[in-house]
Amino acid sequence: MARRISIGTWAYSIGPYANQPVPFTEVVEKLSALGFDGLELGGFGVHPNPDALKTKEQRAAARNLWESRGMACSGLAADLWGERLITAPDNKSYLATYRKNLAFCQDMGIDVIRVDTTEPPNVLGQVPGEEPAKKVVEYKDALNRVSSTWKQCAKEAAEVGIRVVWEFEPGFAFNKPSDFERVLDAVDEDNFAMLFDTCHANMVTRGSRQVGKKETMEGGVVALAKRLKGKIGRIHLIDSDGTLHHNETSTHPPFGDGELDFDAIVPALVAAGCPDDWWTIDLCFWPDAWEATEKCKRAADALAKKYT
Repeated sequence: MARRISIGTWAYSIGPYANQPVPFTEVVEKLSALGFDGLELGGFGVHPNPDALKTKEQRAAARNLWESRGMACSGLAADLWGERLITAPDNKSYLATYRKNLAFCQDMGIDVIRVDTTEPPNVLGQVPGEEPAKKVVEYKDALNRVSSTWKQCAKEAAEVGIRVVWEFEPGFAFNKPSDFERVLDAVDEDNFAMLFDTCHANMVTRGSRQVGKKETMEGGVVALAKRLKGKIGRIHLIDSDGTLHHNETSTHPPFGDGELDFDAIVPALVAAGCPDDWWTIDLCFWPDAWEATEKCKRAADALAKKYT
């Protein structure tokens, strides 16, 4: 299967770019010039999002920015971080925000929406070296809240032809490989799957920021890809140097600036399967993401040519 390459636009609007985000038109122009097949939209801040673009006309104009250049949008990273998926008394607010973003996907021609558990791992208990959250939820109760809410989200997305992908990472609750399987089994919807980010996979298989006893995996990223065979709904490719960004989430260095062996990882991911042909580069929080974009595009192209 030939691969289409996209990149997450959030790299140019948050973290080091928060005070001076790259205007979205400039992002689209640069990605087009570099030969990207598409972009993955960070739907927040100054970039197109459901709060900034309220009318269908505004949304059509933003969509035309990339479609007029022959590009597509591989997915939406929805702004759900103001919601408390685990510790809130109910899921009404979360579902309202999710539905707003789902409608935005429909208007923008986006068929994949990204979610995460929105709250840090310590809402489930003690993370070694960290303080527990002020409100800690029993594991079984948290699992039920997350899975029942996402089951509803998946059902609603399926009705409009959209898939839901959950991006695991050290910075959010349910960051152990066994957690992934429990949530997937509990949601049990055909259009719900994992978003597999290679740098997050490297860190969670090391046991980063896990509650209680660490759950590491010999074989790291490759082993996790094999374990999640048939359960991956989107792939994010980026290197990892084995560190955390601000002791929160995985560091996302450009290809070649980390320790990952993509000649082992990519074949494992191809064998694990995925329902679409997108590979998304993720330079989240990288200080020189704008300058590193071209280098990463060349690296992704080379991997696609070699392994697909």
